[in-house]
Parts: sequence; structure tokens; C-alpha cells
Amino acid sequence: MTLKYDVVIIGGGHAGCEAASAAARMGARTALLTHRRDTIGVMSCNPAIGGLGKGHLVREIDAMDGLMGRIADAAGIQFRLLNRKKGPAVRGPRTQADRRLYREAMQEAIASIENLDVIEGDAFDLLMNGRQLSGVTLKNGRTISCRTVVLTTGTFLRGLIHLGERKIPAGRMGEEPSLGLSATLERFGLRLGRLKTGTPARLDGRTIDWENVGRQGADDEPVPFSFMTDRINNRQIECGVTRTTAATHKIITDNLGKSAMYSGQIMGVGPRYCPSIEDKIVKFGERDGHQIFLEPEGLDDNTVYPNGISTSLPENIQQEFIRTIPCLEHVVILQPGYAIEYDHVDPRELSSTLEVLKIPGLFLAGQINGTTGYEEAGAQGLVAGLNAALVCGGNDPHVFSRTNSYIGVMIDDLTSRGVSEPYRMFTSRAEYRLSLRADNADVRLTPDAISLGMVSAERQHRFQCWARTFETAKASLMALQVTPNEARKFGFHINQDGQRRSAFELLSYAEHSIGSLARLWPELSAIEPKIAAALEIDATYAVYMEKQAADIANVKREESAEIPEYFDFSILSGLSNELVQKLTLTAPRNLAQVLKVDGMTPAAASLILAYLRRDTVQSVPPKKAIQ
Repeated sequence: MTLKYDVVIIGGGHAGCEAASAAARMGARTALLTHRRDTIGVMSCNPAIGGLGKGHLVREIDAMDGLMGRIADAAGIQFRLLNRKKGPAVRGPRTQADRRLYREAMQEAIASIENLDVIEGDAFDLLMNGRQLSGVTLKNGRTISCRTVVLTTGTFLRGLIHLGERKIPAGRMGEEPSLGLSATLERFGLRLGRLKTGTPARLDGRTIDWENVGRQGADDEPVPFSFMTDRINNRQIECGVTRTTAATHKIITDNLGKSAMYSGQIMGVGPRYCPSIEDKIVKFGERDGHQIFLEPEGLDDNTVYPNGISTSLPENIQQEFIRTIPCLEHVVILQPGYAIEYDHVDPRELSSTLEVLKIPGLFLAGQINGTTGYEEAGAQGLVAGLNAALVCGGNDPHVFSRTNSYIGVMIDDLTSRGVSEPYRMFTSRAEYRLSLRADNADVRLTPDAISLGMVSAERQHRFQCWARTFETAKASLMALQVTPNEARKFGFHINQDGQRRSAFELLSYAEHSIGSLARLWPELSAIEPKIAAALEIDATYAVYMEKQAADIANVKREESAEIPEYFDFSILSGLSNELVQKLTLTAPRNLAQVLKVDGMTPAAASLILAYLRRDTVQSVPPKKAIQ
């Protein structure tokens, strides 16, 4: 008997879990198809969530009532707010996670979601009804009928592990790769490429000299990821810190020819911002050492993740160079490091909803789109699952704008520019990062999630209560006024211009806080700490937000000027042949993306905009449409 669903999610990693959760929360009958139920939520590489840019994505996933933030809070064993001494816009929440606790919490969350079934199996092909996707065929011949599919295959598409000269077909160590789906995507004419990533050896923590290693502790007051988390309950740990040595570098240099990356075996491009130790030695040879963080993988697990020495050297060379590192002289390796090469799809094949342009009903999320990292994958999964469910319900898609979310920045980057290396999120990628802060993700996105109907009643009630309390407190600050002379009596030194200033205006000064303003207005001391902190940040950035408002409005207008699919730019007289070629290759979806095309001139942009405003727009048929 053929199983029937609205949405089928293929892959149980971070993208798949968020996609399945989002689709099911939208009311779609959803199936999560994975090789093994017990691998759902596995942290394949570094057992950590968040960081600079990445932490913003986790907060945005949570603001849409996604899973990652809550699961990270349940499993976190070392919370740190990165860039704490800098402005709120660039602070990044991060936690070291207990690998087992994370996996178990994710599996428990998935099992508790209504409208969601987990099916064990290997997706092999897609079923089509003309140009419309209609189901999935499994490797064993079984079929699942559905209206939409979200592919979240991670590193499994023709995955190939490299360990020295050894090559092991695998999606990750010990698990078979997915072979059929790559052929399916090629048959439909999608552009595929090869990328690579890597992981370091896993060490036995009982054989590390912890007494002499450097230490990095957790924050005294952990900052949770989720709006729904009141406190962190797990015991917090320290991580070790050590460095490579000249002896380490010599061993690696002498054996570069045995590394899969430097022997010519790997054709895929690796992540520039997470290089292997071989890359570090070759590209930064002048350094006398590279920092390594020794990160325990769990409270009750002796396994340690040595963050900073990802490698594809043979096992015996790994053991040799690792034992030249201080405090690792007698360490035992539990699992060698390796590189993994896999297929990805050019993300320019996708719309801004992550739907494949050539295959209506098929959505892609995660590393299949050329990204790297749990957080990037989870954010894409949320977008794909949400929109797959909207398609099933016959509703308009939901597009995240780069003006109001890091999710929107990432998806616009991917679909307009493509990738030449695994994409990683940074705060520097956002033009409006002063307004896209980790602390205000809920204010920016939760109202949209509520209107979409994908938020639990508990979150909706808590958020609306918080928002009312915040707005009431802000209105009170705006109403409280003081003259420069009155302020001076209480020790506040402001410009003696005779102008009255509100408490909210005074709060924008770096030296002022709710606590200090309570000297003038004692009633302010009753504001609860979380609301006070939010008000202080809001006041600090208020003047910048006013200045950015016009720019953001312009970008939104440009994003709304949509370009039809397969638009023929050659029909526009006045565009140079070079620009026509670039526009055809990049296939911009709206005017905002047109303006980013290399070599675009104001005159050419105006020409395109004028044409788009006409009542009729000519287009050409798909060159590789499914027959």
C-alpha cells in the first residue's frame, strides 16, 4: 500500500528536523524519511551550536518556533556570549553541547509533534506527474505519495570519505551514502558541484594531561538561545586550550603528499573559514602555532573533540603529529579525522522559498545548497518546510527579506550569487546588522510566525505578554521628561541647551542605564531586568534605526519588483551583450538582485525597472523544463 502525505522530508539532520517540524506545525501531513531513526539529530561534526552570525540564525529559528534553540538549551554544557565586550549587534550566543543530550532531546521533540511520522528508508528517486512532483521511490521499491518534497541530504549525496589514500563511500563515518538522488537531480538538468568538509580525530579525554592544559570556562550567567527557556539546568564545563608546535608543523609538512587534500584525490572545494590543519600549515606557515580547543563531547562521555585540527592525513600520521601537541603527548585516538566529499546543487537553481525552479514541489535545504554548519542548515530547513506546507495548502509563499533577518540574507546570497565554497554565515554579510540583532529576533520574526499559524499557544501568549510589557515600559520612558538643569542636580551631565529630554533619550547615552535613571525617576527600578536590558539596547540603536528606515524601505521596494522566471534579457535594447550574458547566467529574481550583478550600471538598472513596470512582460520557455 502506498503511503500518502502532503510533505515528505528526506534526511533527519538539522535541516530535516527543522523542515519536518515547520511543515507539521503548519498543519501539513508530514513524513520524515531517514536511514535510521536513531540518527535523527546527530551532531556529525563539532558538538556546538551558535557563534558569530550562526547564533543569530539560531535565535531566528527559535523566533519562528523552531527546534534548534530549545534543544541547544536542553543540551548545552558551556554557554558563552561571544563579543560580549562589543556592541549587541555583533554578539553571538554559543554553547558547547552534550552530543547525547542533544540527539535525545531532538528525537523526543520530533516524536511529540502532531502530523509528523518518522519512516526509516533510503530515498532513491522522485516520482513525477508531468512537471509536477508526486512522490518518492525508496531503494527497496516502496513508494510514498506526496505533494511536496524537501531534500536535506547533508553530505550523503555520493558522499566519499578520504582518509589518507583510503576512499570510503559514506555519508558520514559508518553510514552509507545516497547514490540514486544525485542521478535523479542530474536527469532533471540541475547543475551539480562537489564540495568537501572535514573533521578532526576524536580523542580519549582520560589520556589528556588536563592538569597542565589551558582552560576556557563558561559564562557565569548563561544566556539561553530560546525565548522559551527560563534557565539553564545543565552543569557547565571548562574546555581545554593548547597549540600546535614546530614539531607538529614539520610532521605535517613532511607528509603533505599523503593528505587526500594535497595528493589530488579531492576535487571539491573546502570551507575557507574552517580550514584543515594541512591548509593552515601551508597557507599560514609563518605562524609558530595554531590554537586548538579541547571540547568534551558530553558530561558523561570521555570523548574529546580537538577543534582546530581537521585533517585527511593517514591514521598513523595523525597519531604522530597529535602527540607533538602539548598535553596530548600520550593521547589515545578513538576515531581518526577524515575529509568527506559530496555533491551539492547550485543554489541559483532555487527560488527565494528554496523551491527548485525546474521541479515544482521540490525544495532543497542544508548542505545540498552549498552551505556548511548546523545553523545554516536548520534555518534553510525551516524556510523549506514552511513553504512546502504553504504550497500544499494553496497559499502564497513566505519570503524572508534580507532587511529583516539573517535567514533572508543567507537565502538571498545563495540564490542570487551561488557558491564557490561552502557558505558560512557572518554578521558582516548583513547590510542592516544594527537592526538584525540576536537580542531582537523575536520582535522581528515572531509576529510573522504567529500570522502564519506556526507558533504554539504557549509561545504566542508569552511573546504577546512580553511585547505589551516592553511597549508599556518604553512609552513610560518616552513620557518622562527632564530639563538639563534638573538632570544636572542628579549628576547627569548633558548639553545645557535648555531642551527637555525624555528618559528614553537619556538611555541612549552610553553612560546611562535604567538603574542610573532611577535616581531621577525611582519608579523605573520596578522594571524587570530582561525588559530593562531590551530597553537599553533599543534606545542605543534608535537613532541608527531611524537613519536606516529609508534604505530598508528602498530595498523592500526593489525586492517586490519581481522578474518572471526565465525572463529573456536579450529583448531589452540598450543592455550590453556582457550584461545580458551575466543576467542570463545569474537569473536574478527581483530588482534587488539585479543591482548586485557585477558590472550593473544605474542606466541599465533603470532600463530593466522601466520594462518591469509595463503591463505585459515577455518571457521565454524553460530551456530545461521537465517533459
